[in-house]
Amino acid sequence: MWTIRDSSGYPAPLNADGERAQPFWSLRSRAVRIVTQAPAYAGFVVEQFSLDDFRERWLSGLEGDGIRVGLNWSGTRATGYDIAAADAERNLAAAGRGPTIV
Repeated sequence: MWTIRDSSGYPAPLNADGERAQPFWSLRSRAVRIVTQAPAYAGFVVEQFSLDDFRERWLSGLEGDGIRVGLNWSGTRATGYDIAAADAERNLAAAGRGPTIV
């Protein structure tokens, strides 16, 4: 799993529905593309973590903070799908990735 950060921390911009979403990518190349092509994320660095860490640390924290999970954002405007953290966990559990923890 991959996300991005700068000296201020992890981004969680407002989406079109007025909800905050933090971006995550399944491939390093996708995250790198955002920091090199999306002007809003110039200067950010790519950070890797395990799927277990994503599920145990990130999803529960995002759920508690009311921040959605941005999935594989792309393009110069860094857009994509934003889902609730609990839905991300349910999808992982349904895909056979272990028990639901959120």
